[in-house]
Order: sequence, then structure tokens, then C-alpha cells
Amino acid sequence: MLIKLNIEKNLVEIWNTVLVIFDVEGVLYDAEYLPLLAEKMNKEKEVWEITKKGIQGKIDWEEGLRERVELLKGLDYKTCKDVADSMPIMTGARELCSALKNAGWKLMAVSGGFTIITDRLKTELGIDHIFTNELIFNDEKLDDVVVNVNADKSKSAISKITEWNEKKENITVVVDGANDVKLFDISELGIAFRAQDLVKDLATVTLDEKDLTKVIPIINNHYNLTLSV
Repeated sequence: MLIKLNIEKNLVEIWNTVLVIFDVEGVLYDAEYLPLLAEKMNKEKEVWEITKKGIQGKIDWEEGLRERVELLKGLDYKTCKDVADSMPIMTGARELCSALKNAGWKLMAVSGGFTIITDRLKTELGIDHIFTNELIFNDEKLDDVVVNVNADKSKSAISKITEWNEKKENITVVVDGANDVKLFDISELGIAFRAQDLVKDLATVTLDEKDLTKVIPIINNHYNLTLSV
């Protein structure tokens, strides 16, 4: 009888799988890329001020992104790649993603950042699909940006959600910035991770501890599951 109950419990957990959508900088990475790059040109103050205004929703997000890239034009590709590869993965990110993948769940990231920082997350964290922007280099020098993800990240996510036939009630979002909040509209569970006040006000749950494994009990409580790291 005990074996039967355990089997039935496991089947319930498999049927109630969740798509988890992450922001990248400040969530999966414990860093913001462009401010780190700016240090190489002694422009960290200017770039960080624009970054903060964008995160807080005080300026048009796409305009702020283009302004920051413009300030950094001319940086060589090697420097940009070295900085990208040195960005620290957020505490608990590997453990959380591993637990979710082992349960058969899908993982998506929607980033206002760039492929140069997000590509490694597919390998290191097992992210199934990532929407992001792309830095353009001419003669190995930073020259421009292609914006694929704008201030409404839900527009990017919806295409893959439709392809995967995921339902809103089975979607969880883990984000921190003002440009993430429209993802809450397409999800059942919105987690504000060390987030701006605006994001906290709109989220289902707020998590201030810098440890992504703390997302697991939130998911367990919301979906009545027993996942563990």
C-alpha cells in the first residue's frame, strides 16, 4: 500500500509540471553585464545610472539599452567575452535548475542582455530556450546592438509558450526588474527575486534572500508538491 501511494504521488507531481521563466541579470547571474564592461572604460558611473533607471522603470528601457551600448562602443570582443565568462552564477541557480530539470520541467530565460552572456546558461543550467538581444562587433570592436527583447518580455515568451502548449496555471516567473513585470500577466506564480518595489507590488510572492533554492519551497507550497534539491 505504501508503494502504491508513493507511485501515485509521483505521478501527480509529473502531471503538474511547470514552465519556469527566469530573468537573467540579477537572477540567474549575480551581476549586471554592461556595468561590468563599463569598468573597462572608466564609464561605470554613467552606465550604472542608466541601468538603475531602466531596472526601476524610470526611463524607456530600449532607449536606455541603446544609450549604454553607445557609451561602450569600441570595446574589443575579447574583453567583452572575458567579462561575460567571468560573471558569477547566482547562489542556488544550479541546484534549482537541476531539481526542476530532474522533475521534467521546462526552463526558459528572457533577457534584456545579450547572447554573449546567455549562451553559457544553456550548458551550465540546462535552460531549454533563451530569448535575448545581440551585440554587434565590427573588426572585433563593439559597434551596435540588435534588440530582439524589448520592455514587454511577454511578447517574446508567448511564442515558445504556444509552441510548448503550456497553460498559464503551470507557468512560474522569477524576475527582478520593471521590464519583467508583464511576464506576470502570462503566469500563475510570479516571484519577485531581490526585486525593485514596483516588481514586489505586482508579484505573488517576494523573495529577498540571495539564494535561488528558496524558490523550491515557494513552488511546492503553491502547487502542493514536494520537490527538493
